[in-house]
Amino acid sequence: MAKLSKDLSVGQLAARSGVAVSTIHFYEAEGLIFGWRTAANHRRYDRAMLRRVSVIRVAQSLGLTLASIKSALDRLPAGKTPSTEDWARMSQVWQGDLDARIEMLTKLRNQLDFCIGCGCLSLKKCPLHNADDQLGAEGPGPRRLMEG
Repeated sequence: MAKLSKDLSVGQLAARSGVAVSTIHFYEAEGLIFGWRTAANHRRYDRAMLRRVSVIRVAQSLGLTLASIKSALDRLPAGKTPSTEDWARMSQVWQGDLDARIEMLTKLRNQLDFCIGCGCLSLKKCPLHNADDQLGAEGPGPRRLMEG
C-alpha cells in the first residue's frame, strides 16, 4: 500500500474536505487555516488542515460566525497537530454560544407552534403580534423573541 503524503495540494484539500477550492483560499485569507508555498510556488497544506476545515464546516452549519470560529481555532497550538485535549478545550469556547442558540431556537419553535397550532392565528392571543408597534418604545429588534 502506498504511503500517504503528509501534505496536500489545495485541490486535494478541497476534494477531501468537500469544499470548493475557492473556499479553501477564503479560509486561508481569513486566517482559519494555513499552508505554505513550494519552490515551484504551489500551495501546500499539512494533512492536519483536513480536520480544521471539517470543524469550520460543522461550526458554520451550527450558525457560528467566522469570527467565533477563528477565535476558537486560535486557541489550538501552532506548529503541531492538536491533541484530543486541545480540541476539547477549543470546543468549550462555543459552549455558551451554542446553549444560547438552542434556547433561542426552542423559544422560537414553541411560539411558532402556538401560532400554527391555534388554527385561527388570532392577533389578540398571538405572542408574536405587535399591534400599533407598541414594542417599538422598548427598543429595536424582535422584542418578544429576544427577551429572556
